[in-house]
Amino acid sequence: MKRKTNNKVKYIFVTGGVLSSLGKGIAAASIGTLLECSGLKITLLKLDPYINVDPGTMNPLQHGEVFVTDDGAETDLDLGHYERFTKATMRRVNNVTAGKIYHNVIQKERRGEYLGSTVQVIPHITDEIKNHIREVGKDVDVVICEVGGTVGDIESLPFLEAIRQFRFDIKFKNVLYIHLTLVPYIKTSGELKTKPTQHSVQKMREIGIQPDILLCRTEKKLDSKLKNKIALFCNVEVDSVITAMDVKNIYEVPLSLEGEGLSDIIMSKLGVLVEKPNLDSWKRVVQGLSKPKLGEVDIAVVGKYVDLQDSYKSLTEALIHGGISNDVGVNIHWLDAETLDGDTDLSDLNRYNGILVPGGFGERGIEGKIRSIQFARENKVTFFGICLGMHCAVIEFARNVARLKKANSAEFASNTPDPVIDLLPNQSGKSDKGGTMRLGEYLCQLRKNSNAFEAYGKREVYERHRHRYEFNNRYRIQLEEAGLKFSGLSPNGNLVEIIELEDHPWFLAGQFHPEFKSSPMEPHPLFTAFISSACLSRNDVQTK
Repeated sequence: MKRKTNNKVKYIFVTGGVLSSLGKGIAAASIGTLLECSGLKITLLKLDPYINVDPGTMNPLQHGEVFVTDDGAETDLDLGHYERFTKATMRRVNNVTAGKIYHNVIQKERRGEYLGSTVQVIPHITDEIKNHIREVGKDVDVVICEVGGTVGDIESLPFLEAIRQFRFDIKFKNVLYIHLTLVPYIKTSGELKTKPTQHSVQKMREIGIQPDILLCRTEKKLDSKLKNKIALFCNVEVDSVITAMDVKNIYEVPLSLEGEGLSDIIMSKLGVLVEKPNLDSWKRVVQGLSKPKLGEVDIAVVGKYVDLQDSYKSLTEALIHGGISNDVGVNIHWLDAETLDGDTDLSDLNRYNGILVPGGFGERGIEGKIRSIQFARENKVTFFGICLGMHCAVIEFARNVARLKKANSAEFASNTPDPVIDLLPNQSGKSDKGGTMRLGEYLCQLRKNSNAFEAYGKREVYERHRHRYEFNNRYRIQLEEAGLKFSGLSPNGNLVEIIELEDHPWFLAGQFHPEFKSSPMEPHPLFTAFISSACLSRNDVQTK
């Protein structure tokens, strides 16, 4: 059926209450899935209330990973969920922070654009927020806008006020408010409690927003009695009280919400006539995750932010996607790189079918990463290095194979006599963030007869970058003669993008972040190849 939306963009605002980390990002992405699978063209927007201009300088242990878009924006990790759950491509405009909003308004004031008016939160800040919301609504049927934080937070108020006003700026029928809240289960009494939801909605109504739909996060299904109670006290229709059940993996969420009839409710309230969503592909993904046909593999991730696994959110999901494409479950084992420093016995690494060293910044844990890479190289363990992981792989090879005993990265040792990784001039290219930071999508050309070419199946690929330091070309010939293979280069040949080892089952490291381009429907080729090699390693061990 051809979609009918009255030629007006529809806006869905997703807010959260009671506490943080309820899953607004997954909820917004899942709503996008349902609408997209119904034939609508959607996009998503994340409004973040913090004062930072973007999360690029924030500690991953506090904020989680920084997701990088094709156009080089450092954004909130929820944009990764948006891309994994939908076909929408996120760009710089799809993440707006309070810092960016205030910065824009102050710049306009300095230029005299307000004609001498007193600049205030209302209308100037709220107008700026609304302008950003409208900006992402071009050429789509529906904009799904997630407001970060929790209702009641001081910093969220300008954003909530802006979305309150938005319904009066356009037709009421074109705006929908969906509020994610918590219905906790009290084990001692064996009851689900609705009071936190009531208070959360009350707080929303105090600032002028009446939610149209409630997504009630809970570990137990809401019965009709509880739904009626919530509907009565929160002033919503009973059918609009949705059980948002805890699930085993996040890819079940669209199916769970659709089981509650969410898409029909949204379409009815927005006045959109479309077919029911076709979720067959999602059902296959969930089936593959719940019952992998070919068993499981064990992957060790040697990182420095392992205390908060959201620091590696895209990486975690990309490994799971690699498992989906190989019909195996992936058990991820998080190893703190600092615990592998010094003379630590590394023999336990033999337990794993593959070792992955991810990206990061700073010196902490570097020697532990280098030692784990040496173990993978010498013991023929499947290895995958990403960004900083590639730097560590180059350093390890230079020290232990090419006999450059003091080889290092200029990032960690500015006085090293052999800076095999260095800060090269004039390579910022797309952005001035971080001085020489290379951000966003760049072209990589692959050599035939390589693991990289075998994985991708083509000569040219585009991948996303986020780093300052590059391979130092002064050492290219020396390391190549020692056995290091440069299988991916920039078009002009000046930048090393991928390295490999020939005499190894599968040893590959890339300068970019392939995890940012992986999804359950289209697993990234390198993660597919990595897990495939890990499966072969597992099978060899089982055979022995």
